[in-house]
Amino acid sequence: MPATPTTPAKQALSHLRVLDLTRVLAGPWCAQNLADLGADVIKIERPGAGDDTRHWGPPYLRDAEGRDTSEAAYYLAANRNKRSVTLDIASAEGQQIIRELARQSDVVLENYKVGQLKKYGLDYESLKREKPDLIYCSVTGFGQDGPYAQRAGYDFIIQGMGGFMSITGERDDQPGGGPQKAGVAISDLMTGMYATIAVMAALTHRDRTGEGQYIDMALLDVQVAMLANMNTNYLASGQAPKRWGNAHPNIVPYQTFATSDGYIIVAVGNDGQYRRFVEAGGRPDLHQDERFAANPMRVRHRDTLVPLLAEMVKTKTKQEWIDALEAAGVPCGPINDLDEVFDNPQVQARGLRVDLPHPSGGTVRLVGSPMKMSATPPRCDAPPPTLGQHTEQVLRDMLGYSEQQIGELRGKGTI
Repeated sequence: MPATPTTPAKQALSHLRVLDLTRVLAGPWCAQNLADLGADVIKIERPGAGDDTRHWGPPYLRDAEGRDTSEAAYYLAANRNKRSVTLDIASAEGQQIIRELARQSDVVLENYKVGQLKKYGLDYESLKREKPDLIYCSVTGFGQDGPYAQRAGYDFIIQGMGGFMSITGERDDQPGGGPQKAGVAISDLMTGMYATIAVMAALTHRDRTGEGQYIDMALLDVQVAMLANMNTNYLASGQAPKRWGNAHPNIVPYQTFATSDGYIIVAVGNDGQYRRFVEAGGRPDLHQDERFAANPMRVRHRDTLVPLLAEMVKTKTKQEWIDALEAAGVPCGPINDLDEVFDNPQVQARGLRVDLPHPSGGTVRLVGSPMKMSATPPRCDAPPPTLGQHTEQVLRDMLGYSEQQIGELRGKGTI
């Protein structure tokens, strides 16, 4: 069963306000992390259009009668626990409202093109004059300087440029070989995660010193940094790593295999595990053969061994193999589709699915935060807002605008 949404009595960031001028994924992912931890996140969106991802469907959220709403599932993934305010920041009135909101905020997040907000007087230096201890985080494809600073950054392109696709995909000498992107926008998501960490560090520094600061986050920087040991392998050896698909360059067998009804992962880490693997498959001879008895020999003869193992694995179902290998102490696991993921008892026990009522009248199904904290657990009590859902509330309650002023702004198309 899906987890029941709860509102913890206290959250780590409930004393903070974030003014979110970002859209699509990297910036909103950072803002959602902060919102999950209790921050009041005010999402600024274009009147009449909103975040680009609101229109990136189908699929769309369905209302109580099962009809599609205007809320794309892509948008729902990155915008829970926020408030939505529609505002035309190209107008003088809109710029003034941003300045007023910034004065009451701790953090500003933005992902406009380099220099675009400066012409509106909404860049860091301008807003710093309004609030000297402001934390201001910019997210771009390539950063605020360097020869590529003016280029637009797209996750897919960054995965290629940053080296990720050079080590991801089937081996070039195998059928289907060649570069592959990840199944989700990893450079966007990881940039959102790094931005979250940077914002938290800047807030800690501010709390100690009273000093705000500027944060310059770039997708390309993050994509290069996150290659981890592949980077150091290259820097140590001077040899660029190659693609190995679902295999491992140094361990055999450490890869996927097709069973009679699906796929499994077998991650043999030593010779004893290998022996138990082939014994579970009724092929002890594949351990007794001196070509395969020890890992260095298996790596050397992988092209001979792997087809024999593949033939062996096809004789049982996915579940039969998992049961047999778990009993034998051989590391293994299924390759689940999302039906199987959300039906998994461990996923259910961890409360990763959360169902919330939505203003459309339907129910929005979300994935809750994976951060488990004993004293200040993340919240998941507010569905992603509809476009402009909180505009009047924020203008009236935070900034003291009258109903007449709000009506005039709406008449001008500012909100």
